Amino acid sequence: MNIIKSVFLVFAFFFLDAPMWAQNPVDQNFSDNITGQHEFPETYSEVSNPIPTPVHLWQNKRQNVIGWGNTDTRYKKEEPARVGDISNKVEMTGWKGERVSAQFVVSAVKSPLELSFEVSDLVHNSNKKWRIEQRTISTGFVRYVMTDELNKDKKGACGHRNAKNFDSTLVADPIDHLTKSLLIPKNSTCPGWVKIWIPQNAFLGSYTGTLKVLDGKKVIKKLRIEINVKDRKIPTPQKWRFHLDLWQNPYAAARYYQTELWSKAHFEAMEKDIQHYANAGGKSITASIMNKPWNGQTYDPFQSMVTWKRKINGQWEFGFTAFDKWVEFIIKMGVDKQINCYSMVPWRLSFEYFDEASNSMKIVETEPGEKEYEEMWGAMLTSFAAHLKEKGWFHKTYISMDERPMEVMQETIKVIKAADANFKISFAGGNHPELYEEIDDYCLSMEESFPQEVKEERKNNSKISTFYTSCAHAAPNSFTFSPPAESEWYGWYAASQGLDGYLRWAYASWVKEPLLDSRFTTWAAGDTYFVYPGGRTSIRFEKLLAGIQAYEKILILKEEFRNTNNQKALKELEEILHLFSNNNFDQTTASEVIEKAKLVINSF
Repeated sequence: MNIIKSVFLVFAFFFLDAPMWAQNPVDQNFSDNITGQHEFPETYSEVSNPIPTPVHLWQNKRQNVIGWGNTDTRYKKEEPARVGDISNKVEMTGWKGERVSAQFVVSAVKSPLELSFEVSDLVHNSNKKWRIEQRTISTGFVRYVMTDELNKDKKGACGHRNAKNFDSTLVADPIDHLTKSLLIPKNSTCPGWVKIWIPQNAFLGSYTGTLKVLDGKKVIKKLRIEINVKDRKIPTPQKWRFHLDLWQNPYAAARYYQTELWSKAHFEAMEKDIQHYANAGGKSITASIMNKPWNGQTYDPFQSMVTWKRKINGQWEFGFTAFDKWVEFIIKMGVDKQINCYSMVPWRLSFEYFDEASNSMKIVETEPGEKEYEEMWGAMLTSFAAHLKEKGWFHKTYISMDERPMEVMQETIKVIKAADANFKISFAGGNHPELYEEIDDYCLSMEESFPQEVKEERKNNSKISTFYTSCAHAAPNSFTFSPPAESEWYGWYAASQGLDGYLRWAYASWVKEPLLDSRFTTWAAGDTYFVYPGGRTSIRFEKLLAGIQAYEKILILKEEFRNTNNQKALKELEEILHLFSNNNFDQTTASEVIEKAKLVINSF
């Protein structure tokens, strides 16, 4: 069944080789919140808190509450931190090369605070010349963003959303390193985040330092930092084995930063955002090789990085300029293991191209198994393979699909292999044993699993086996209202199941005003992005990083224990990993399980 539709367009636009403007979203309706601020702020004020301040919780407080909390808690803006839950000293343990984080909290009781903070070098307790310097320590205010909740049945968070039908609150999530001083109103709370990147060449032992909390120029509290550096080392992120695949969206960045697509300004704006992905050991580059592979499921739809043209003589011609610019940029940022190209089987089976004969854009609707589909994609893949080989990228490029039926995948694979038998294929979706041999990078939804012998065989054949979470999962998840430890749980779970890593469908597919409101009309709040504009990270992302580092440490320890035949330690490690085979958090939270596991890991 082939239906061709024409959409007339000025001929000259085609020769840009790919759309060169930031497209405004037009496919969905969004309820715009009036914030009274610039649309794309560098500095900003949080939106009003829909939750009234519980005055009775503040009335008996006589002084500001300031101290170290924990990284698994989202402290409420409208409530004072509990004195019994905070401390004047934080103690952390880490390996050389590891990043460890701590969260402190400030509750302004009697009057507003002009809050800022300063962190010192961390000095070795045995030799004052040995230091973990300030330059390896990053800090930021933990800011508040609007969030919502699960669906009313509490079973997930998929489906269209009207904000009026969901409870909305402010929640602590963005980590704002750009704002150096923040006015904290009376009877409100503001946390802060400290992340220490332990140098690879640090001396083992204990280091101490100080965090000064200031109101204006006045120091109102000194908090002690202690970190114990173990005589073990974690590799640099580019050498990590955890396969992290977070889908990037350059179209969201172009809209938010108000730059021309693929311009110098566009790439410069994205550097600070992509750097977090590279520093977390990101492995996959997300490339869209046709227009709207997911039919506009994000605020900023993915456009095609490849131009499709049918010439007057009926032959196909393809342009790869935008694709090349994007891939070269991400590789330069340090993400260079593989290029995932979406999608031969989009959510809507329609494919846009420029028709030279009519000087217009046209759309063909066809599907795997049809002759026109085979001819069109056969031509594209043949041209694409030749281009990739010329660039030296063919070996790392995967033709990628997600959540498509098995029969459709089988027909699609025939077309791919007919174009070039050596093309690699990635798929995120259902568990189909018939596809195990064909799929080089296979990602299952979390509730499904590969048989143990299949995982071993795939690993022996250098095939990748991972898992993903989505709006269908109530927990664990990474919504802005999810408990932070659930993002860390992913790495531990992958290690416990013998999987290679984790996939998430959106790294930075920002909503209209991501710094202010993380809600979206189709998925739960925060589902579409992990990081915030301006190179701001988040509690969720930092916890994800902690889980990835745990995964790397587990691999190192397992190899050591096997090589030294330390069966006792190996058994102890396997027993603690067994706790992560159960993802039911009704009785035991992710935080409780992870804290127990960390004690074991840090004992080796």
